[in-house]
Amino acid sequence: MNEFDDLIMKYLNVTPANGRLGIMIVGNGAVATTFMGGVLLVRKGLGKPIGSMTQYDKIRVGKGDDKKYLKYSDIVPLARLDDIVFGCWDAYPQNAYQSAVYAEVLKKEDIDQVRDELEQIVPMPAAFDKNYVRRIDGDNIKLMENGELTKIPSRWQMVEMLRDDIRRFKQEKQCDRIVVLWAASTEIYVPVDKQYHYRLEDLEAAMKADDRDHVAPSMCYAYAALQEGCPFIMGAPNTTVDIPAIWQLAEQTHTPIAGKDFKSGQTLVKSGFAPIISTRCLGLSGWFSTNILGNRDGLVLDEPENFHTKEVSKLSTLETILKADEQPDLYKDYYHKVRINYYPPRNDNKESWDNIDIYGWLNYPMQIKINFLCRDSILAAPICLDLCLLMDLAQRAGRYGIQQFLSFFLKSPMHDYTKGEEAVNHLYQQYTMLKNALREMGGYEADEEME
Repeated sequence: MNEFDDLIMKYLNVTPANGRLGIMIVGNGAVATTFMGGVLLVRKGLGKPIGSMTQYDKIRVGKGDDKKYLKYSDIVPLARLDDIVFGCWDAYPQNAYQSAVYAEVLKKEDIDQVRDELEQIVPMPAAFDKNYVRRIDGDNIKLMENGELTKIPSRWQMVEMLRDDIRRFKQEKQCDRIVVLWAASTEIYVPVDKQYHYRLEDLEAAMKADDRDHVAPSMCYAYAALQEGCPFIMGAPNTTVDIPAIWQLAEQTHTPIAGKDFKSGQTLVKSGFAPIISTRCLGLSGWFSTNILGNRDGLVLDEPENFHTKEVSKLSTLETILKADEQPDLYKDYYHKVRINYYPPRNDNKESWDNIDIYGWLNYPMQIKINFLCRDSILAAPICLDLCLLMDLAQRAGRYGIQQFLSFFLKSPMHDYTKGEEAVNHLYQQYTMLKNALREMGGYEADEEME
């Protein structure tokens, strides 16, 4: 068997990444423009995609004499950066260049090098409901014309408009495949309700009845994407992809879904550091986490109802790593508090503090302090790239429904709680899931166990 035949055999489980990959982003703010601008700079040779695992990470395939360490693109056929085409929706009309300058994440001299391309990315009107993000007053939103009156479309009308946007973008940009990525603001918390969210027909009925209390705008984006056969990624803590009705639609349309909330800063540290405490069999009395940031995300989260959505997401990490039922001497009744504070002077340069009260031999107390001065969008941009490329890969590999192997990138990983499943938040277990999925899709043995 020659090298070409070997390659064909290896990729039998995945169709090739031929043609253009459209990435349609909900949101045109700091995260989205840092992601788009960064990809455009990288493919011009003007920057490096540092932080992107699909571009840098290597994993082992094979054992013994057959063992080798390969980059992801040498194991599975990933889409090339040159084949990516960007589009977006946003409640503000500014193009991606204007938004990138306003966000002040990337330096203007860097943005100017891809100004022409960014200026061509003009946001489509957003499916927007101010009741879900009260701190935003956008004027680039979808409206229904009715004689001389205009009004916010119903939830079902939002779905139809978004589906039309996706079809039109795909045709105009000559894309072969589309991935839809939510990189917009955190919505107010929508509790999962069996009456509306457990069955697809009930969710559709609520959309058609314009039930604005139980159907968030983000659910309209997810529904529209899946009906158009486009993988959908939820990058905020919204409950959008946490409802069984959306899982059913993903199964019906054979489309992958992933979420929720990009694991970029403090929770990345928490999901990596908590295993140190558990592995070393140290006890935990309390973990206090607080953040300051001043970008639009911080402004939105300054609203208590929006912060509650984020709080639920961030609080879920520890309970699946430090388990009181398994180690009551170590993890019974520890106190876990999360806070986010809007502080405009910092803009996108987020700072987080973690105070961890632990105890050791004979219950003697100790403390750990972590101060992380990070750049929110600089950390999130490579996650966006990795999730989009890997979701496109998953669809070409015939994978659909919840993509648990992408939990590594997400703050509150998806799981089927209706069957008693528990989220996997342990960073190193998540990495094992990711590596095994890539091995399987590449035709190799998934040879690591997750304990």
